[in-house]
Order: sequence, then structure tokens, then C-alpha cells
Amino acid sequence: MALRDVLLSIAQTPHRLRQRALVTWTPAQEMNEVRDRSGARMKRRLEWYDLVALGVGGMLGAGVFVTTGRVARDTAGPAVLASYVIAGVSALLSSFCYAEFSVRVPVAGGAFSYLRVTFGEFVGFFGGANILMEYVLSNAAVARSFTDYLASTFGVREPNAWRIVVDGIPEGYNALDVPAVVLVVLITVCLCYSTKESSMLNMVLTVFHLLFFAFIIVAGLWNGSARNLVRPHGLAPYGVRGVVDGAAIVYFSYIGYDSASTMAEEIRDPARALPVGIAGSVLVVSALYCLMSVALCVMLPYNEISETAPFSSAFREKAGWRWASSVVGAGASLGIVASLLVAMLGQARYLCVIARARLVPSWLAKVHPSTGTPMNATIFLGFCTATLALFTELQIVFEMISIGTLLVFYLVANALIYHRYVKVGVNRPLHVLLFLLLLTLSSLGFSLLRKIDGWCKWGMALFGLISIAITTIFHCTARQDVAGPPSEWSVPLMPWPAAASVFLNVFLITTLKMRSYQRFGIWSLVIIVFYVCYGVHSTYSAEENEVVNAMIHHSNLDIS
Repeated sequence: MALRDVLLSIAQTPHRLRQRALVTWTPAQEMNEVRDRSGARMKRRLEWYDLVALGVGGMLGAGVFVTTGRVARDTAGPAVLASYVIAGVSALLSSFCYAEFSVRVPVAGGAFSYLRVTFGEFVGFFGGANILMEYVLSNAAVARSFTDYLASTFGVREPNAWRIVVDGIPEGYNALDVPAVVLVVLITVCLCYSTKESSMLNMVLTVFHLLFFAFIIVAGLWNGSARNLVRPHGLAPYGVRGVVDGAAIVYFSYIGYDSASTMAEEIRDPARALPVGIAGSVLVVSALYCLMSVALCVMLPYNEISETAPFSSAFREKAGWRWASSVVGAGASLGIVASLLVAMLGQARYLCVIARARLVPSWLAKVHPSTGTPMNATIFLGFCTATLALFTELQIVFEMISIGTLLVFYLVANALIYHRYVKVGVNRPLHVLLFLLLLTLSSLGFSLLRKIDGWCKWGMALFGLISIAITTIFHCTARQDVAGPPSEWSVPLMPWPAAASVFLNVFLITTLKMRSYQRFGIWSLVIIVFYVCYGVHSTYSAEENEVVNAMIHHSNLDIS
């Protein structure tokens, strides 16, 4: 591109932003002309049971093995069970919103596509880029935890024994994790080869993993003592605040169901399979997480739980159960492989659809004609994940995870309410936008008052009642418009589930540490700058070229 064209584009940035930032696409456009930009189409080879297995496999390996020990030890104590209950309820409500959207817009873009068809290009890109960052970071964290559990399988207790510690590199980035990189590379190759075969591999791993979970739960409860739940400082040593703070951290465990929604283009019967796969997998996993957290806390007092490979360490500390440490390490390693497989499957499809929208280079949208997989996106994100997993310590990664996910789930819940109650060209969206604003503000007021020392309980009760009253008034006065055939699945009792999802996501966001907000702010700035400098110009020029080509095509038809 000539320098003159670059300068002209820069000068036109304000105009192009006004033209592009709020532009929306219809579900029909997303499913046809936008999808066609990938060239070959993804192959519809998956059934509902594949989706359930992908959802379960995607969630089981990550959270319970990576976050449970840390949260039980440092944040919630034995009440980590309650943290998982809160996070599970919030995830279930969000999964309902995802399920309805995935039925209405059965494409691989997940939250990016749902937000783009509702709130426009910029909000869609902002949400998609945030969830994509969460995927890469969480996958790097899971890959590094694989090394911990694999080492414990062979009786190695030193956390960095299988890592290469390099002097001269800042602490936190100097323990090079080669096994994690090898695992990411192998999974990337598998995902490039075939989605169906990857799903079959995940199903086999998930079956073994469920049997392993049953062993952990039964053996842990049998070999533990209920007294450990109240030793040394009671069931909730960090108080209610520790429980809800822990809920925000363990919410990282539920990212997997979002991966299931990105498989919509590869499901044979999306309307039936997607709600079952997304919401059903969240219910199964929530129950297993709760049982696993109880099993861990009855084996050892919370202050004796190891931060690295906590389940292996717990069994190792119990007399007569040292052999179980190796079994736990092997089972956890398999579960982490399944989780990583599903998450990397989802992240590639996110990037593929963002590239279809021309917000990133279009070569990332290409689907390989023989394998039916988004190969370029898979390889690119595999490289990014492997690089982070090689250098970055788990704690540094954890500080950046959750806020972006919670924000995207918050936006999707808002988008579902807007999509249900606003019909373009028929009714004005002002009353819906006002409801969403008031609901967010009341949720924020409730959540911020919780952070005041001594808790302003009357103020919290007031804001809680305001949230309920606002939703009740809106429910009684607004008129729904359920787009699509009656046979399609939709969230019941609207707007209550989506409103509760908004409330809980706002609440959990406010529990995160300041460093999470700082790093999220930096990443958000990067997203905005990238959109202004590249995304808006790329989409504007592409749309302009399509209009010109269409005019030339019609002119040629008229002449002939």
C-alpha cells in the first residue's frame, strides 16, 4: 500500500469508526456469506454425545487440578466447596445464554458472533479478543500443570525438577517447561488432522478420566476425616469474603463449556445437541468439582494442602496410600490432556471466525479442504500457547485469567436480553438499554458495598431488592420477541436467568485483585488500538471493494 493511501486511511479513521463500529450482521449472513469466506466448510460429523464429552473433557482437567489446591489453601479454606457452587450456578446461567445463541446462530464464533449480531462489530471484537486471550493464558497454565502431575506420577516432588531453570532471566519466567511445549505441539498436530478423530480421542480420555474421578472421590472420602474440614480454623477460615473471592478464581474451571459452543458448525443437529451439550456438561462437571474439593479437604487440613499437584501430594501424605499418588498423577495428566485438547479446539475456531470478519488477517480464516479444520488458526495459536507455557509461571498466568471471561459472559447475558426484547424496525431499544444499565448499576452497587470493611449489609440488601424490582418491572412491561421457529430451544423464564447471570458476573468481577484490572486494562487498550489501527480499516476497505465489485457485476449483466 502506498504512503498516500496509508495517510488517507488515517485521516478517514473517525469516519470509518462511525460507519463500522456499530454495524451488525444478521444470523443468516453469519451462517452463509461470512462463513463462505473460509473457503471449504467445516464438516458436520459430531453428534450430541460428542458435544457432551467435549464439554465435560474441556472443563474437568483444568480447574480441579490447577486451582482447587491454591484456593483451598490461600483463599477459601475447606469452604472451597461453596466457591465451586457459586461459580457453578453462575456458569450454568451463562451456559443457558450461550445455548440459546448457539441454536440461533450455529457458527463457530461463539461469543464473538453472538455479540457482533447484537451490539455490533466493535463490541464483538472486544469480547472475542478477550475470550481468546483467556484461552491462550489458561491453556498455557494447564500445560504447565501437566508437567507437575506427570512428574508426581514418577514420584518426583520437586516442582521444577522437570523444568530447566535459566539464570539471567527474571524470576517467574526463568523455569523453561519443555514437556508442556511438547504436549501443546502434539495436540496442535492432532487438531490439524481431524475434528472427529480429535473428538474420539477426547471421548476415550474423558471416560478414563471419569473413572479416575470416581476413584479420587471414593478413596479420598474413605481415607479422609471429616474433622479436617474444621481444622485448624473452622470451615470458612477466610470468611464469606474468602468464599466469594475463591468463586471468582475457580470460575476459570468453567471455560470449557464455551468451547462446546464453538463446535456449532460441526454438529449434525445443532438445535437439539447444543443445549444438551452445553448446559448438561456444566451440570455434570459442577457436581464432580464439588465432590473433588470435599475429597481433597477431608484428606488434609487446608493449611497443609500443597499448591502444586495438591491431589497427588494429599495422597502421598496419607499413610498406606503413597501408591495412590502415582495413580492420581497419571489420571490428572490424562484429564489435563483432554482439557487442553478441547480448549485448543475452541480457541482456533474463535480466531477463524474473527478472521472471517476481516478483523485480523484473512489467511487465519482458511479451512483446509481435506481435513475440514481451521489449520492456520490452529497452528498460530498453538505457537502462542507453547511460547507462554515455556516461560511463564502459573501464578503470573492466574492473575490475568477470569476477568476477561467474566466480562464476556456478562456481555453475552446482556446480548440475549437485547436480542429477545428488541426487534429491529418494530420497537425502539431504549427501554431495554435502560433496563440493562440500571441492572448493571444496581449489581455494581451491591458488589462494591461488599468490599467496604464491616460490610454495609443494609445497603447491600437495598441494592439487591432494587435489582429484583427492576427485573420484575421489566418482565411485566416488556414484550418478548423470540426469533426463530417454535421448535428451537430457548431459555425459559426470561429475563430472570439472563438477569441473574448479569448480576453474578458483575459480582464476581468485583472480587478480583487490582493487578487483574491493571493487566486487563493494558490488554483492553491493545485491543482498542489494534481495532482502530487495523480492524476498522480492514473491514471498511473489504466492504467497499465488495460494493464496487457488485456494481461492476450488475453493470456487466445489464450490458450483456
